[in-house]
Amino acid sequence: MKYIYGPVKSRRLGLSLGITLTPYKICSFNCVYCQLGRTTLQAHERKEYIPIQEIINELKLWFFNNAQQAKNLNYITLSGAGEPTLNIKIGEVIIEIKKITALPIAVITNASLLNMPSVRKELCNADLIVPSLDSVDLTSFIKIDRPKEEIKIEGIIDGLVNLRKEFKGKVWLEVMLVKGINDGLEQVRKLKEIIDKINPDKVQLNSPVRSTAEPQVQAVDKKRIEKIKEILGERCEII
Repeated sequence: MKYIYGPVKSRRLGLSLGITLTPYKICSFNCVYCQLGRTTLQAHERKEYIPIQEIINELKLWFFNNAQQAKNLNYITLSGAGEPTLNIKIGEVIIEIKKITALPIAVITNASLLNMPSVRKELCNADLIVPSLDSVDLTSFIKIDRPKEEIKIEGIIDGLVNLRKEFKGKVWLEVMLVKGINDGLEQVRKLKEIIDKINPDKVQLNSPVRSTAEPQVQAVDKKRIEKIKEILGERCEII
């Protein structure tokens, strides 16, 4: 399979079948903590990076060959080897998947393109969106996510606020904590102000435990994560 991977078992989504909508490591960010390694092509332009008919044909074939395994799935997840919303046909992919299976569809995104109304509209048929927001402080945002220069933190925040207003499904906001970059308590308090405006269903704290794009990246210690969870409030959980 070129575009389908898994099923993958995770704490958040249970057992999910993954789909990648871009070739390996085409992304709008070059996050220091990415477990896939450094971004090979940093992109902001939306286009059909992988023909969606090839993806759908492969998905149909997987279900045909794995009928028993499919019964145990919890989600179909659009994420994969890069930023899925870069594929301009993501909305069509979601619609076509729903013709194949009744399983809920999750989209894991870095939120960089959610300021575009067209992107938010294309995601409207998904069941769960898991966007990330690692920092609202410009310095640490650039240091940890290393975005393409066209992407601004203000646009990401506006996109997340509008997504929550427009999207009828669930929104679980992920925050990846990296020691010494975005784990300062004052940074977290500013983050909480923005999270309250976004109003996600959940806030999920994470910290790198696997290999990362940059070798110096360190996880935040458990006590600090617990303190950050306390600041962010009752909807926050550690994953």
